[in-house]
Amino acid sequence: MIAWKSSALPSLPGTSDDVQLYDTSAQARVTVRPAGEASLYVCGITPYDATHMGHASTYVSFDLLNRQWRDAGYTVRYVQNVTDVDDPLLERANATGADWRELAREQTQLFREDMEALNVLAPDNYVGAVEAVEWIVPVVEDLMDRGLAYRVPGTGTEPDGDLYFDVDAASRLADGDPDAWWLGQVSHLSREQMLPVFAERGGDPERPGKRNALDPLLWRLARTGEPSWDGGRLGTGRPGWHIECSVIAQRFLPRPFTVQGGGSDLVFPHHEMSAGHAFACAGTPLASHYAHAGMVGLDGAKMSKSLGNLVLVSKLRAEGVEPAAIRLVLLSHHYRTDWFWTSDQLHQAEERLVAWRKALQYTNDDDAATLLQQIRAALANDLNAPAAVAAVDAWAGTAVRSGTTGSQAGAELVCASLSALLGLQL
Repeated sequence: MIAWKSSALPSLPGTSDDVQLYDTSAQARVTVRPAGEASLYVCGITPYDATHMGHASTYVSFDLLNRQWRDAGYTVRYVQNVTDVDDPLLERANATGADWRELAREQTQLFREDMEALNVLAPDNYVGAVEAVEWIVPVVEDLMDRGLAYRVPGTGTEPDGDLYFDVDAASRLADGDPDAWWLGQVSHLSREQMLPVFAERGGDPERPGKRNALDPLLWRLARTGEPSWDGGRLGTGRPGWHIECSVIAQRFLPRPFTVQGGGSDLVFPHHEMSAGHAFACAGTPLASHYAHAGMVGLDGAKMSKSLGNLVLVSKLRAEGVEPAAIRLVLLSHHYRTDWFWTSDQLHQAEERLVAWRKALQYTNDDDAATLLQQIRAALANDLNAPAAVAAVDAWAGTAVRSGTTGSQAGAELVCASLSALLGLQL
């Protein structure tokens, strides 16, 4: 699958320090020092609706990490998936009378356009679940052969033979290995906490015949009216959500890769189970670190497709809003915080851009170099974009108050710094 076009990264003098990143699994801030190449996997969209601010916030957040790594001198390998076949997509297609494949294509293309407009660096590999089916089938067959997957009997409404991952059997693989996976390793939730979240986020704890209510689906046998693929010994059907990301990540990235990223709503069960699948399949952790972005809301509620309370990137762009202003709103909030979108924030971002652009004519070389150091320090400190934005505000205020004509070199360094590190074009 084709991603989108990335803008060129300006060259900056010097390099950034290694980033201190909050690791969800470690429950602490850690220094991330990739061994050679830095590698990043960020879970992609299920393309049944347009890109909303919750999506945009997540991808801009991890775009900062991508940019910070590159500024620190690392080569970066970035992979993102597209869950272009899944229940929400099929349900939306049925409700609207659309062909599910066409719906997925349209919304994936709109997402590409939104990401390019927001100046998010494109992944090196952008992989759809549909194209990954042929890779997933042998992996699930191997899990079945090794007793780590099992078939669930049918019911009056479900066919006989859906395949589930045995979380208890996978946990027993530890055998004293400190890198082994155990249920709760990523989320640190208790079983009592996991059960309602599992049900809310795509799990089926009440499915009869499961060995453990928290066992996730690996392979769903074909149902009438649903798309399906040849699953070999698994039977005709389609893959579960967690195994999709696990297989794609392990195919294109090192084992383990550096950082697994996504929204905080993916900590459990998605990243928990993907990590379990990876260890069961390869005997290595999925990722060295896990980082998660907060949720974005509107009018006091989480912004989500199911609630219908979406602020869409594409709609704002169609109204003539400058994408840099949208991105600046996102950068004004620390990536780990939950926050609510308001039109006032957008207006403030637009005013900020005007003020920053005006300040370019007054800046000198020394102040521009100081600003670069401040932005680097802010991003190395757990991607603290609000601190970087505050530093730009302070630079602009000082420059304008000076009232003296600045240097072209200073203005160029400010523009290059904001473009390379914050993804903002002045």
